[in-house]
Amino acid sequence: MRSLQRVLGSLTAYRWLAFGALLSALLLTAAYAVTPQLFRWAIDQGIAGQNLRVVLYSAGWLVVAAIARGLFNFGQSFWAEAASQGVAYDLRNTIFSKIQNLSFSYHDQSQTSQLLTRVTSDIEQIRTFLSTSLMQVISAVVTLVSIAVILLIMNWELALITLTVIPMAGWLMARFLSRNGDLFRLVQEQLGNLNAVLQENLLGVRVVKAFVRESTETDRYTRMNDSLVKTNMKTILAIRNTFPFIFLLSNLVTVVVVGYGGAAVIGDRFSVGELVAFNSYLLLILQPILLIGFAAPAIAQAAASAERVYEVVDAKIEIRDRPDAVAFESCSGRITFEHVSFRYPGATSEAIKGVSFETKPKELIAILGTTGSGKSTIMNLIPRFYDVSSGAVRIDGRDVRDFTLSSLRSHIGIVFQETTLFSGTLRENIAYAKSNATLDEVIEVAKAAQMHEFITGLPEGYETIVGERGVGLSGGQKQRIAIARTLLTNYSILILDDSTSAVDAKTAAQIQAALDGLMRQKACTTFVIAQRISTVQNADRILLMDKGRLVAQGTHEELMQHSPLYGSILESQVKRSPSTTGAPS
Repeated sequence: MRSLQRVLGSLTAYRWLAFGALLSALLLTAAYAVTPQLFRWAIDQGIAGQNLRVVLYSAGWLVVAAIARGLFNFGQSFWAEAASQGVAYDLRNTIFSKIQNLSFSYHDQSQTSQLLTRVTSDIEQIRTFLSTSLMQVISAVVTLVSIAVILLIMNWELALITLTVIPMAGWLMARFLSRNGDLFRLVQEQLGNLNAVLQENLLGVRVVKAFVRESTETDRYTRMNDSLVKTNMKTILAIRNTFPFIFLLSNLVTVVVVGYGGAAVIGDRFSVGELVAFNSYLLLILQPILLIGFAAPAIAQAAASAERVYEVVDAKIEIRDRPDAVAFESCSGRITFEHVSFRYPGATSEAIKGVSFETKPKELIAILGTTGSGKSTIMNLIPRFYDVSSGAVRIDGRDVRDFTLSSLRSHIGIVFQETTLFSGTLRENIAYAKSNATLDEVIEVAKAAQMHEFITGLPEGYETIVGERGVGLSGGQKQRIAIARTLLTNYSILILDDSTSAVDAKTAAQIQAALDGLMRQKACTTFVIAQRISTVQNADRILLMDKGRLVAQGTHEELMQHSPLYGSILESQVKRSPSTTGAPS
């Protein structure tokens, strides 16, 4: 229950709203507690004493009590809901901010669907607990204590008989919570898994249809849905095995009170008004027990959800600023890898091993290698998406870990192989990293990326809305938008991760020609993960990777003469695409 205690601690930010809800709950309890006494007064002093004034007075006060109950009940619900919405708002912002700052290694190992479930369903469970279940429990406890005192004052013998139901019901509740906490957590996890299948199919609906796998995916979703329903039914069974006993206890106590109290009235030890009031209090004391019973599953579910939410909130951020980190302000172009090795979290082998090289100012470095050779891994280490396992990456002699992350990454322009576009216009996507960019600046980089003519040919031009995930744009068009987006940043180091793989050779050559001038002019160093021979030939130096190791480096001509692996890679490219690639020199 430590996670629920943290949730309750977050109410301190909304202490006045919580205080308003608590005060309303106390006043509501008082309004309920005084009502049976008004009945007692009306019966014993008014009806039995044939005093019409007393009857009218008690009726009037009963109306006042009813209005007060309505007002206090509204106040309790309103203030509790306002406080719970505030806590949910803070939790959503906190977990979203944490997700933004978590390292790549965390996202590599976590399921997107589980994160979505925690931000949505789990936080909603917490909000419901704060707005409803918590107030139910607080009101129930206050009511139990208040009514117990009143009953003991009225008739301690009958009160002791009545109050025996409380410890027995409490024991049943405690057993229910301790036995079924993991079950409610499992429900949330299975809901996350179900969301994972839904998310995958929404993202990959074209693949599903292309391979005629609709029925298979429907069966997979149905199986997981069945599993979720079965687990939910287990929670229902757990509730069924607990709450009927509580209802039985309450009914038995009612029988005892009516029997014992009726005998006391016949023996003139108890008035009719007192018996009516006592029986009313009995209903008031049984109602909180039932409310706690109904709140118990919600509390168990909220506890499981809170634990899942705080797992993300408390997740360790592996890539962070050092205490003495300095701002990265300029780059002369000397980037050094010193015996760098790196292993991805959870991997059994190293992605790169003992890589060492150093760039010169304004140098264009191409990185070539077979799939899985570690090309992209090298690029991920420069902006500190990951930190090296051993060795060091330096810029102008200073370890990249000595720079603040925000300043380092803001001066590194990256075009990823997989292009991600956001909802909004084409202009907003190009100006994503520089939201205050003028239209002229956006047009300039769009021309460099060979996208201006295409965009101006659209009815809405640069204000054209991009479909979800860029649907409606070809792969090459999305890549060119990504290139334009990167060129608009204040980059000192430029990294192009196979950024023209989805465009034809002619367009790639045009983009390359436009980039050459920008790279030489603005970037202190440019890295290109190369697939096309034309890019390799233009590079000042080529780094050849194989199985995580840097096996050769040099110009195109030097590697053709001294590296059999380089020659075989280029030969395979020529055979695959003789019409779009030039022959090696």
